[in-house]
Amino acid sequence: MPNYSITDLLPLPNSAERIPRLGFGVYRSPTDQCVQSCLKALDVGYRHIDTAQFYANETEVGEAVRTSGLPRDQVFVTTKILSPAGSVEATYDKLLASVEKIGGPGGYVDLFLIHSSSSGPSGRKQLWQALEKLHGEGRAKSIGVSNFGVKHIEEMRSYAKVWPPHVNQIELHPWCQQRTIDEYCKKNGIIVEAYSPIVRNNKAHDPTLVDVAKKYNKSTQQVLIRYALQKEWVPLPKTDDAERIASNADVFDFDISTEDMDILDTLDQGSAGAIVEAVENE
Repeated sequence: MPNYSITDLLPLPNSAERIPRLGFGVYRSPTDQCVQSCLKALDVGYRHIDTAQFYANETEVGEAVRTSGLPRDQVFVTTKILSPAGSVEATYDKLLASVEKIGGPGGYVDLFLIHSSSSGPSGRKQLWQALEKLHGEGRAKSIGVSNFGVKHIEEMRSYAKVWPPHVNQIELHPWCQQRTIDEYCKKNGIIVEAYSPIVRNNKAHDPTLVDVAKKYNKSTQQVLIRYALQKEWVPLPKTDDAERIASNADVFDFDISTEDMDILDTLDQGSAGAIVEAVENE
């Protein structure tokens, strides 16, 4: 049985920084709820919170981290930028605004990602160069990408001073396993983060999943999170329900057998299985 723990820290490529094995997502967590959800997550043992400019709750995440009483260096906070601002300098200013919402004046974030590959080659380059500037100043301890396929990461080689990106955050679950990019990232030492690991509960009644969950006396959500962990992904489950926040972290006392992992693997539908986005690799 893999000896995983909620306190595990995984090394990032070419970096002294380490990322917690499990994260807490706050996508669409309303501003009046987000602080309480984050505090609950930190209380039950999460040490990794994933937000984004697009989620409009960076300020609340920062407030929760400060309110928690935990030392800042014990909580790993990620945010993301969706699109460039017209120049490296203007984009950098957008990044800095997020850092200050989360960390306050002079603060930092642990990981800053390009949220999407959709801004085209010149936009992606502008975003990355702004992130490299932020990283060079220590305001982002690590930098990476989200929804990037092989072609997007390879494209960066021509200009990136920081390569490979430390992280690629993509949609991952049994129905959308994105094996090409997963294998590429692992080969290059890039940490693979799994967003929508519980498929927004859309598959809670899938017969195959339900059968596996019954076998381990676990919820379908717990099985999906454990599946992601055993795939060596960093899952980022999201919920604002206090009981679910706790149960989603209670996934370290069982092991899905090789046979059952294989059964879950058969559910893969490739890009058709994505509920948000499958990356383009070519």
